[in-house]
This record gives sequence, C-alpha cells and structure tokens, in this order.
Amino acid sequence: MTYETIDVKIELPFAYITLNRPEVKNALNRQMVSDLLAAFEDLRGRSDIRAIILSGAGGTFCAGGDLNEMREAYTSGGDTTRYEYDFENLLRAVNTAPQVVVIKAEGAAMGGGFGLVCVCDIAIASTKLMMGLPEVRLGLAPAFISTYVLQRIGLTRTRELMLTGRRFTGEQAKEYGLVHEVIPYDLIDDHIQVLLGELRQCSPNALAACKALLLEVADKSPDETLEYRANVLKTLRTSDDAQEGILAFMQKRAPKWSQL
Repeated sequence: MTYETIDVKIELPFAYITLNRPEVKNALNRQMVSDLLAAFEDLRGRSDIRAIILSGAGGTFCAGGDLNEMREAYTSGGDTTRYEYDFENLLRAVNTAPQVVVIKAEGAAMGGGFGLVCVCDIAIASTKLMMGLPEVRLGLAPAFISTYVLQRIGLTRTRELMLTGRRFTGEQAKEYGLVHEVIPYDLIDDHIQVLLGELRQCSPNALAACKALLLEVADKSPDETLEYRANVLKTLRTSDDAQEGILAFMQKRAPKWSQL
C-alpha cells in the first residue's frame, strides 16, 4: 500500500515505517493518523514480519499533534472527534501489535509522539532527544495518551510531567522508564541493527505469544490468569517452533528462523 504521510518498507522479517512530514517535524495530522492506523492494521496479519521499526524523517520522531490543523478546525467550527478516536485506535493498534514494535526516538517526541513511545515495546533514544507533555502550556490536556503514560511510568512521575509541561532529555527519559537505551546520534542506526539481529534469534510464534501474554496478565492477579498462562505454555511446547528451538539448542546450531 502507498500512503500520503508515511513511508513503509518491508525487508523481511522486518517492516520499517517512517513518519514523513519533516517540514512540520512529523506532527500528527488527520491524514498521518489515518495512514499509520491503516499500516498497522495491514501488518497485523503478517506472520512473516517479526518487528516493526517506527521512526521519523528529517532527524525528528514526532513533534506531537498538528496545531495548525487543530486551530483551523476550531476557527471553522469543525469537529475533531473522529480524529481523536482514530488516534486512540492507533495507540491500541501499536500497543497490541503481534510484532515487536521498536521506536527510534530522536529530535523530539512530544504530545502524541510521547504517547506512541509509551505504547511501543522497545524505545531507543538518541542523545539529542527531547521529550515532553506540553499540552498544559497550550491550554490543553494529554487526555487520550494519559492512560498509556500512566501504564508506562506510573502516577507520581506522570503527575509531575503532565502538570508542568516541562521538556526533558533522552537520558532523563531512560531514568523515568520511558525509553530503554540512549545512544549517540550517529550510532543509533547501528544499535537498532544489533537489536534486530537479536530479534532474528527469537521464534516468531513465541514473540507474538509473549506480547499477548504480557497484555493479558499485566493488570490481573495470578489466580485470574493461571489457566491462560498454562494454556500458553502448553500450546507453545507442542508447536513446531518449540521442537525446532529445542533441537537446535541440543545440536548447538542456530534455529532455522534465525536465517529468515
């Protein structure tokens, strides 16, 4: 598929999605949200894709929502409800994607871009990254992303960041638990390739099962999820991937999926 505001490149077993509005620092407008949602929905059924790498063109991940579009909608009396619900659907699509979602966070990750970081699996930040929730300084609130921010970093830190709107660095983002690694700007692509090499060693079926498992058990007690967890292990244990993985380990060789 082709899109107006994003570029999608498939290099099996990975898919690369690039936000492509560099002239506005990849601000999220209606079209970009629609394009991203369509891309993630299209990739959801692709069992041959193990990871999705999400980045931004022009050295910036995402500056947040498109304020020009937002103001135009307000002055013309337009309704932004559809856009907002589409953005919520996008956050859910990223959060629940069966693939590992890796974000390359550089330049800025503000507002909605901040929200996307919160729903990814692995976030790799540049040393030049700045993050923030500036909505309160604009007379707004990060309403739709608030749930995901809380899940990512907890109530205490979310209160401080949301109520001050202050900006902070990639190193601070790592300290807060928003990103996993902070890499020098000129080395971040190499680091991501190392990460993808590690994902090549992982069973595609097991990766998808682990993601579903994490989402299922995160907010429930052990008793509530006991049967589910047992069934996950039983299903995986009898799968072709498990038989291949165990045999490869015993034969001291790489599993077949690592060559894909």
